[in-house]
Amino acid sequence: MSWKRIIYADDDTESVKKLVRLRLPSILVGLFLGVVLAVVFSTFEDVLAKDIRIAFFVPFVVYIAAAVGSQTQSIFSRDLRSRKAKFKNYLLKEAGVGIILGSISGILSGIAAYIWFQDSMLAMVVGISMFIAVAIAPHTALIVTKLVQMEHLDPAVGAGPIATVIQDTLSVLIYGITASIILLSS
Repeated sequence: MSWKRIIYADDDTESVKKLVRLRLPSILVGLFLGVVLAVVFSTFEDVLAKDIRIAFFVPFVVYIAAAVGSQTQSIFSRDLRSRKAKFKNYLLKEAGVGIILGSISGILSGIAAYIWFQDSMLAMVVGISMFIAVAIAPHTALIVTKLVQMEHLDPAVGAGPIATVIQDTLSVLIYGITASIILLSS
């Protein structure tokens, strides 16, 4: 294994030029993947045409899953820098964290959707999608963070934008597929 030194972005000591140079690559990857996200979202036109209320919950599902992933990424990045992180331990523990937070978020969001619209099918779409998206978010964050670190890049800089747009895309896919299965088959 190569032990090439990772250059960490440090606002206290680095110039703006260097900070931009360190941060720009992951932002450019994020911009490209953002276009992919838009294309993915457009593929669910049929389910949106059937029930426009589906669109109301997209930001909700995407945000909560991204927030859970961001928490995992921040903690893992910090521990990578201190060299205390054991990837296998993180995978196991974060699986539990994801399932528990996914269950809580899924139940609460399904209840909120039902209270708002009095529609059990819509509530089921929101709750199931939220559960799955949140349950996988920690692993998405861990895998992207580890891959960035393996490339000898600062995971605190590179992993966040990339993991977020990947998780956003996965969340939209999960939500769109769940909505299509439940609403278009009824």
